[in-house]
Amino acid sequence: MIRTATLVIAGTLALAAPAGAQSTSDSTYRRVQTRGRAVMGVDQYTSRHQFDLLPDGARISLRAANDDSAGVVAIRKHFRDIARQFARGNFAAPGLVHGRTVPGTTTMTAKRRVIAFRTHELPRGAELWITTDDSSAITAIREFIAFQRSDHRAGGTDSSTHRMHHPARP
Repeated sequence: MIRTATLVIAGTLALAAPAGAQSTSDSTYRRVQTRGRAVMGVDQYTSRHQFDLLPDGARISLRAANDDSAGVVAIRKHFRDIARQFARGNFAAPGLVHGRTVPGTTTMTAKRRVIAFRTHELPRGAELWITTDDSSAITAIREFIAFQRSDHRAGGTDSSTHRMHHPARP
């Protein structure tokens, strides 16, 4: 049985920043959300990402915030599509969402043959497990997850020192 974590949305507030800095940050975030909807086919404001670190990689989950059956279908399709793309070394989708090359993806492309990309359905969404035994690939996956967590203003856990229950491996 897959254990799921409670999703947490970590809002980023620029309390000590000058007024212009927050509006720039907010407009950047809105652009990520808009591009995310176009690339993923999922409304970023009615779904919640979570980016968890694991000892052997990471887990990304995305769930519809409510019982939106079309949104759930889109999430699951997106996760199946990106798992296939990532396994081929194609990290174009995250680059399109974020408007730039996402940290870690160059190494993940080079190391794609030693990284497993597995998807599983969750209630109202899906998850992608990115795992490996290769230390440089793990470092790249951590860079990728840290950037994603920050740019999506999403939550996540750091289980890098203890094993999270993996779904059945193929």
